[in-house]
Amino acid sequence: MTASSGPLRILHVFRAPLGGLFRHVLDVAHGQIERGHEVGIFCDASTGGARAEAALAELAPALALGMHRVPMRRLPHPSDLSALSALGALYRRARPHVLHAHGSKGGVYARVLTIPGLGRHTIRAYTPHGGSFNYHPGSGSHRLYMAIERLLERRTDAFLFESDYIRDRFETFVGRSSKLVRVIRNGIAEEEFTPLERASDPFDLVYLGELREAKGVDTLIDALAIIRQRQGRAPTLLAVGSGPSEEALRRRAAEAGVVDAITFEPPQPIRPALARACIMVIPSKAESLPYVILEAAAAAQPLVSTDVGGIPEIFGPYGAELIRPDDPAVLATAIAAKMAEPEETRMEKARALSDQVRQGFRIDTMVERGIEGYREALAARGI
Repeated sequence: MTASSGPLRILHVFRAPLGGLFRHVLDVAHGQIERGHEVGIFCDASTGGARAEAALAELAPALALGMHRVPMRRLPHPSDLSALSALGALYRRARPHVLHAHGSKGGVYARVLTIPGLGRHTIRAYTPHGGSFNYHPGSGSHRLYMAIERLLERRTDAFLFESDYIRDRFETFVGRSSKLVRVIRNGIAEEEFTPLERASDPFDLVYLGELREAKGVDTLIDALAIIRQRQGRAPTLLAVGSGPSEEALRRRAAEAGVVDAITFEPPQPIRPALARACIMVIPSKAESLPYVILEAAAAAQPLVSTDVGGIPEIFGPYGAELIRPDDPAVLATAIAAKMAEPEETRMEKARALSDQVRQGFRIDTMVERGIEGYREALAARGI
């Protein structure tokens, strides 16, 4: 039996067990194990916190190829050499059929790895999850990372993009690849469509995500200040998350005169947080195909979102609701309009988007199409 038809040995390689990338790997790994494949994980040992530790500990007993964590830096660093050495030692022991790289750092490690005979036994798949493709075109960082992506394209057997948006960015700035290319969108589970039990005294708004520049929380803070100027009252906001911009955002809220309207809380499960607010706001300046929108839409949470990245792919026929990014006045107007809608109108729109997500973004489809991509790439290589 060839690898392209029998059970597979799959090693997922990524850096930080955080955010949507981490959720994607967990979902894919669980689905692959349920279908009889042997799976392993190689990731950073220094990030993730208690929630990641708990999720990895739950998964670890089912990982036939093991759980392997070593220190990794986000940016290039001499310690990358020791991490790459550890990945090489793991490869020799596990002999996977598939090295599946996730994110920029995982994409470098899995594709730079050089082991005699690797190409005869293993394919390398790559899912960017935004990563280097989210840098602003024309910037020095963008030019550097696109040059690296062009070099690494030669060492990739399957590109499993999570959105049309990232595939299009790849083709624009790297070029069309002769290797296997598939768009396999993120998926969520049926239980995530269960209606929320709303809090009795909810916040007006909720933001869930990282606290960093690309997520646009600064724009949201400025929008709250504009609403206060226009209406005499700022909507209350529950801001759930952590990240490098947290202290700067707290200072910005104070300077904008809306610190009293914002409650900052650390990362927590999404559904209880959604239930504590009437409307979720996604003010992002850059995204790929964010899980947080899929999860909120599935739960029929009313949304105000910017029109960036793969978000229009989620909204589909309801994309006219999206607004341009990085514009506090436009965001303020959209928030005020959504808050002014009759509740039944607001919920009717939310339920329609939930139905849209149920039709197009399912975990089973994501897992099965990924395995099909592996098999096609393996067959093309005669493995």
